[in-house]
Amino acid sequence: MAVVTTYSTLVTAVQDYLARSDVASFVPNFIQQWEERFFRQPRNHGSWMDATLSTAISSSVIAVPSGFLKFRNCYVSGYGRLEQVTPEQLYGRYPRDGDTGLPVWIARVGSNFEFGPVPDSNYTIKGTYRAKPTVMRSYSGDAAAHWLIVNAPDLVLYGALAEAEAFVKNDARIATWKALYNEALKDYRELWFDQEQSGQEVLS
Repeated sequence: MAVVTTYSTLVTAVQDYLARSDVASFVPNFIQQWEERFFRQPRNHGSWMDATLSTAISSSVIAVPSGFLKFRNCYVSGYGRLEQVTPEQLYGRYPRDGDTGLPVWIARVGSNFEFGPVPDSNYTIKGTYRAKPTVMRSYSGDAAAHWLIVNAPDLVLYGALAEAEAFVKNDARIATWKALYNEALKDYRELWFDQEQSGQEVLS
């Protein structure tokens, strides 16, 4: 039985647990399906996913960073915090053809962030945001392992196995893997809640 330490050993472990050679080529799909579902749930986002933003406004906007999920904080460098609002709130309070000035609001509009009021200068916007990590299959060369594989291998394994059993219509095993997955997920979320409340790192 493979020990899960890298993406390739994760694939092997899923194959070992399934003991079905006819679905071996589908294992990367099972992992990907679980991974996409995992990152769609905001409660699963941890500070290991944090990225920093520092970019100057151009043509009154800045581009949304690749992989952006949500801001943790955002501010105008040298001035103050930006309040995150909806586009409807932004346009209602600060029309695009209205007065310009130092931004106090920010809203995501498609692939850009817009500001209210419309900036009167190319201010630098800084902050921290949660970013979707590089997908696990990109680590197939195993030069480095994905953070979740290193720190929560049971979570990843059980999630992929639940996806696999649903695919092969093995209903009896779905419940088993989901129960184990839910327990691992509960532990993961509790660790991140404790870490973000205390400000101390709890996982390696």
